[in-house]
This record gives sequence, C-alpha cells and structure tokens, in this order.
Amino acid sequence: MDTLKRLINLLREELKHYGEMLARLDHQQDLVIHRASEDLLASVSSVQAQAAAIQQARALREQAQLELADELGSPEPTFSNVIPRLPADYQPLVSALVDENNELLIRVQQRARQNHLLLTRSVESMQRLINTLLPAPPTVVYNGGGHRSAPALPSRAALLEVVG
Repeated sequence: MDTLKRLINLLREELKHYGEMLARLDHQQDLVIHRASEDLLASVSSVQAQAAAIQQARALREQAQLELADELGSPEPTFSNVIPRLPADYQPLVSALVDENNELLIRVQQRARQNHLLLTRSVESMQRLINTLLPAPPTVVYNGGGHRSAPALPSRAALLEVVG
C-alpha cells in the first residue's frame, strides 16, 4: 500500500510539472507575440529547466510504477495492466490521474510545437531583414589545388552603395 500511495503522489507531482510547463510555454508565446526579445532568452532557459524537472518526475513515477507492478504481480508495468489489480477504491483515482497527465502532456506538446513554429518564423524574419541590409556573402570557390580561395571583402564604398 505504501508503494501505491507513493505512486499516487508521484502522479500528482508529474501533473504539477506539466501544468507548470504549460504556463511557461504560454508565457514564452506571449513574449514572442509581443516581440519582447530581451525576456525571451530567459524564457527559453526557464522552459529547459522545467523540461528537466519533468524528466526527473517522470523517472521517479516510472520507478514507482515498476515497483507497484512487481508487487501486484502484473505481467507488464503498464497502467492498463496495473490499474485493474489495484484495490477497487483506488482504481478511479489512479485512472483519473493517468488520464489528466496524458491530456496535459498532449497540450504541452502542442504548445511546444506552436512556440517552435513562432520562434522559427521570427528567426526567418530577422534573417530576411539582415539579408536586405547586407550584401549576399560571396560564394566559396575552390582553386585547382583543392583549397578555398579567400573571397575579397566588399569595399567600404560598395557597402555605402548598398545602404544608399
């Protein structure tokens, strides 16, 4: 019974971490939308730290799940095999916690994909801006000996012509 209670607590802890990740991803999305680039780097670090916390919580929960499956004589440590072997009054609770964790994980994955897309578009937009401000870099050419020839840098006058 101690292992079951530990598993329930770890499922709740994992759920809490997914909720925190969703909040951090929402905050990050707001920063991208409002172009708050100065806070975005801190946001990325915060999301990465939360991802590490999730991994740790998941590892602890998986270990407790394995131990409980072993105690219950379950052939596999999956929740679909473990839950029916639990005392009847614990089955709805564990089932609900598992379902909530899965639903929140799906939302976190969706939000992470959205943020990735937003960040990618922002970087592409900045790259286009840089490309309009600076001339295209010279193409690298190899000489007959297989060495790269050093491209000539544009003259200061050429840069001024590009600027206007």
